[in-house]
Amino acid sequence: MFADLIFNPVTLSVLVMVGLCLAKFNIILSVIIATLFAGLMSGMTLSTMPGPDGQNVLGIMQVFVRGFGSMNNIALAYVLLGALAYALQASGLAAKFANVLNKLFGKTSWLFLIVLAIVASFSQNLIPIHIAFVPILVPPLLAMMNKLQIDRRAAACSIAFGLKAPYILIPLGFGAIFHSIVATNITNNGLDVSEMNIWPYMIPLAIAMVIGLFIAIFISYRKPRHYDDKPLLVAAPVDPDDITGKFKPKHWGALLGALATFGMQIWADQTFPGSALWALSVVAALLLINMFAFGTLNPRREKLNECIKGGIGLMGFIAFVMLVAGGFAEVLRETGGIGTLVNAALYLAGDNMLMSLIAMQVIGLLITMGIGTSFGTIPLIAAVFVPFMMAMGFSPAAIIITIAAAGATGDAGMPQSDTALGPTAGLDADGQHDHIWDTCIPTFVHFNFPIKIVGIIAAMIVA
Repeated sequence: MFADLIFNPVTLSVLVMVGLCLAKFNIILSVIIATLFAGLMSGMTLSTMPGPDGQNVLGIMQVFVRGFGSMNNIALAYVLLGALAYALQASGLAAKFANVLNKLFGKTSWLFLIVLAIVASFSQNLIPIHIAFVPILVPPLLAMMNKLQIDRRAAACSIAFGLKAPYILIPLGFGAIFHSIVATNITNNGLDVSEMNIWPYMIPLAIAMVIGLFIAIFISYRKPRHYDDKPLLVAAPVDPDDITGKFKPKHWGALLGALATFGMQIWADQTFPGSALWALSVVAALLLINMFAFGTLNPRREKLNECIKGGIGLMGFIAFVMLVAGGFAEVLRETGGIGTLVNAALYLAGDNMLMSLIAMQVIGLLITMGIGTSFGTIPLIAAVFVPFMMAMGFSPAAIIITIAAAGATGDAGMPQSDTALGPTAGLDADGQHDHIWDTCIPTFVHFNFPIKIVGIIAAMIVA
């Protein structure tokens, strides 16, 4: 059983991917190499081969490409939202908002970082556009951050906090999706929690996120860090008068359109449950049209093409990484290593409740690190964790906390996760922020460890 745990294709392929990324190898190539490693270790072939029963057995690359489908909606949404971010930059609205933040909070670095975390939180619940706000808001703030000598590792933690804590705690927007996934999968595996409110059991996990953010801002990265004032690598041309002048109809059009995303998201979620992904694409497209109608953008075709190209420049890399991550996740599922990993860890934990909780948290971390999404981890672990914990006599509250905590960690700090890619997209706009060492490692350490520790303690208390 110990060999099944250590030499598992999931465990080793995740370690390969992490090791390559730590060595500053290209993220996309790192994921592809880890995918091939996982498939070959499990006995898969590179290409489709005839099976013993005459049926074709898909090879690694066919399964890998098939996994792209699970991320198609996300990739399209990110490109369109990138175009929207570029358009909002061009309108000057983003710079206006950045100026307001600068005037109100631009004299105290720790206060600015807390406000940044709060603003980031809106992207999960109030106006659920996820990481798309980062390339809209953060690049105009870099000059002010340089002046204050804010360590961008702390800023990465602030943004990552806003991308995770709200959906963990608040059942609105992406939080409604996460809570629904937790409740549905626990219910489908033998414990009916469909009528229970999930959010009260998420409070300890949210507190753990706050602890991690506090440590990052006030302890780990409180010292000043120097950055040079450099031009942005991808920046929309902005008329200076649009930044410092009065609000014009085009600014109101952009603002009204941005606020309309909230209404559109709420309507889509109520009318078509689970529609958040395609709704993001629709909202972005409609908002672009709205900005042309209000004169926010010049309606000439070349301007529209410029927005789309700018969107690809801002978010295209993230979109493609998400596609590759979807392929990696599909191959990991196909290997059968996830089930073996879970069973081996729980077998080694035995009847000891504390050891079982620790094992489940480690398993959740490894799986999420492999497939790159908390939302996708929940169904995989619930199928085994729920019956196991019920047999051991854990309470429903302990089961909910454990499933949520095991699924909620791993994407913070993983190179292929949007929770890490998002902060880098804004903070590296001038080429002075390293994705692995300045985003992934700081966010991994400050959020994954506290959630695991608090999750285990809370589950033991209510067990």
